[in-house]
Amino acid sequence: MRHNKKGTHLGRTTSHKKALMRNMAASLIEHKSIKTTHAKALEVRRFVDRLITYAKKGTVHHRRLAFKFLQNKNAVKILFDEVGPACAERPGGYTRVLKLGNRQGDGAPISLLQLVDFAGVAAAEKTEAKKEKAEAKA
Repeated sequence: MRHNKKGTHLGRTTSHKKALMRNMAASLIEHKSIKTTHAKALEVRRFVDRLITYAKKGTVHHRRLAFKFLQNKNAVKILFDEVGPACAERPGGYTRVLKLGNRQGDGAPISLLQLVDFAGVAAAEKTEAKKEKAEAKA
């Protein structure tokens, strides 16, 4: 019986899953959207929503709790300086999971995990980066 065992194991040990969630949460905070398997997207969403709630409160205690999980100073800074204030009025549901279809190689279902208030921002940043890259080559 699985009483009080929340979350999926994702076929990993506890330490591996913790590291995976840490890295994916930091990537989502920095890039505002990530593409991953559907099961991982649903699992990392739990952690990111909690971190954004910490950022909305904005105290030193909550910043330390966020750093305890993320262990990434840059991600914590972005979380508290950009993401937290942008989500201040939102009462929850900070992330969105969009199904994209199946992966070519193994048929795994792929999803796009986004921060709701930054959906357009991530696309604009990518196009600007492509333009800068093209200008650098020319």
